[in-house]
Amino acid sequence: MSDGVRPATGTRRRTIALALGLDISLVIAFAAIGRASHDSDVLAGLLRTAWPFLVGLAVGWLVTFAWRVPTAPVRTGLGVWAATVIGGMLLRAASGQGTALPFIIVAGVTLLAALVGWRVVAALIERSRRRT
Repeated sequence: MSDGVRPATGTRRRTIALALGLDISLVIAFAAIGRASHDSDVLAGLLRTAWPFLVGLAVGWLVTFAWRVPTAPVRTGLGVWAATVIGGMLLRAASGQGTALPFIIVAGVTLLAALVGWRVVAALIERSRRRT
């Protein structure tokens, strides 16, 4: 390929799909836990709460070219996290949803732990496998 990116093999495609699926699941779980912690009907408003962050996540995947190294904590994880939080907050504000400072802090820390955290664990497991 002209851009230096190898074509995706079956294993690589599975890794990409799993990484994207895990990111999406974690963002939805974040929204569900947030709704539940505020005594809200979790299912009734889940999409309303999650969509801004899911759009931010999609932007993060695109701008970081996350499919190239989907499990990289710094190269991919931090960029995906930043786009998810910033994009999510901007879209929440534009759609009339709350963006109070405590919520921004909680969302930022929680999504950092989720979106970068699993990648750190994956990198540690991969490093351990290489040593053995």
